[in-house]
Amino acid sequence: MILACMTLVSCVDTIILPDDKTVDEDFWKSKEDVALMVNSAYASLASEALLTRLVIWGDFRSDEMVRSSALTGAIPDALDEISTVNMQTTNTFASWNSVYSVINYCNIVLERAEAVMQLDPNYTQSDYEADRCQMLALRSLCYFYLVRNFRDVPYVTTAFMNSSQDMQIPQSSPEYVIGQIIQTLEEVATNANMLRSDGMPTSEWRRVGWFRLDAVNALLADVYLWRASVLHSTSDYQKCIEYCDKVIASKRSQHVRGRNEVQEKEFPLADGNSYYSDIFVTQNAEESIFEIQSTGNLGICKYLYKYNNNNSTEGFLRASNIFGNGTLFPNGDLSTNNSSSSDLRFYSACYTSSDDYYHIKKMVSQLNVATKAGSARSNDRTYTAFDQNYIVYRLTDVMLMRAEAMVQLVNDLPDGASDSEKAANTTLLQGAFHLVQVVNTRSLYTDNLTDSMKWNTYRSYTKDQMERLILEERLRELCFEGKRWYDLLRYNYRHVMGVNYAQTFGEQMQGMGTNEINLVDNYEEMLNLATRSRGADAPAIRAKMRNEAYLYMPIPNADIIVCPLLVQNPAYKTSGDFEKSY
Repeated sequence: MILACMTLVSCVDTIILPDDKTVDEDFWKSKEDVALMVNSAYASLASEALLTRLVIWGDFRSDEMVRSSALTGAIPDALDEISTVNMQTTNTFASWNSVYSVINYCNIVLERAEAVMQLDPNYTQSDYEADRCQMLALRSLCYFYLVRNFRDVPYVTTAFMNSSQDMQIPQSSPEYVIGQIIQTLEEVATNANMLRSDGMPTSEWRRVGWFRLDAVNALLADVYLWRASVLHSTSDYQKCIEYCDKVIASKRSQHVRGRNEVQEKEFPLADGNSYYSDIFVTQNAEESIFEIQSTGNLGICKYLYKYNNNNSTEGFLRASNIFGNGTLFPNGDLSTNNSSSSDLRFYSACYTSSDDYYHIKKMVSQLNVATKAGSARSNDRTYTAFDQNYIVYRLTDVMLMRAEAMVQLVNDLPDGASDSEKAANTTLLQGAFHLVQVVNTRSLYTDNLTDSMKWNTYRSYTKDQMERLILEERLRELCFEGKRWYDLLRYNYRHVMGVNYAQTFGEQMQGMGTNEINLVDNYEEMLNLATRSRGADAPAIRAKMRNEAYLYMPIPNADIIVCPLLVQNPAYKTSGDFEKSY
């Protein structure tokens, strides 16, 4: 029964599901059947295919990573297409199958679980509401990833159980999908008793391995921050702060006193001597919010560590030179043996070896960074049981989201502004700086804090300067955790005007006979950051990434063939495509 159930779900975009009447009739009879499908949804989230794409979409497309020049083959070729902005619609990473697979699991549970209450008295209304909340939240996370990577996506809330169902579903605008995500999550958040993790021991993986109220609120904060950045919405920035505050307050209330935390009374963060071990070795740390639990798959291992079991250190990806040449970490130079950086994250992010490349440590090595652990990894995870969780949200991420939103509430004041208006701006800037300061300080050596951030040094910072400081701190804190590309996209959207987020690209192209629709240019400074690790190719790459369409992946070509209602991103279309479609 378990094996048959697992074959129920393929990918919503090109779904060919088995017409298995036996499974459909004999399943969904007990509480255990529902639990199996809920667990299957989470297991699908942890699939190698999906985790691989989270790494490529969130990290490799940014300035964080470059591909290993030592490797050749289909995957390095696909990575080259992405990094040079020459992506084909058949690129293996331009696939949303694994994400829609999770969505379909969620939709199946949402359609079938309620009826189980009539068949199994052990499956109560409370059980059903808890499962429903889990699936709605998980589905919302998946759609958030899809919108940030493909922009225009089909929004599907119907379960696909067999191949005879109509699968001709057009794309929805990103504004519509984001609105549906927010509406769904705010409904879920009202079911607080179903989602709270209060009283759960830190050893219980479901505390952060399943969607709880803290994770729902963190996701809501992230979605509001995204929409605020695209639409320049003050009210959405305020909502982001509201949900960040809920997460922070909850984490404070759950904190178990007795450890040597930084700012213990304010933020329950592990100190610099234990944070790496807590978060990336032991995992499911107290300050974690939501982690995709490892199932021993190789989705992270092949790209951050080594691409096969016979290789010693070479993954498909490497850290870019910004991590080792003093760009990101002052006094941090991996090419020398006398680096004087006081930031523990410099030593835990990556290392250089005799080939002078920057190899990734974070989420690979189980070293103790508190003693400035050398220039190599130590006690690495094994290839055959690579048990590293993928962290979606943790407390410092939420703190820096709040800081980002606060800075965007700073008003541009005219000459002659009142003292109260100036004071309000100063309060926002100082509050945002304080959050950066706490995150930064906890990662410094306790015996040398001479380079710690002080407000007196930064009090003259403008809104734009503070925005950049937060962007840099997020990179130092959250590198290789799938955040950077989305941070850069928000940065871009905040500095451009006229983006039509209420229409799909296809709707904007209606009636046009050329290969270029009227899209706003991307922000030059964002492009400079995104391409700074590309060396001599950077100017050519920036020239290609001229407008919004180039920020997104192509719609998978195989799915357009199956579903003619799907419209290709114009960055990947030819004039012939326009003539055929219109």
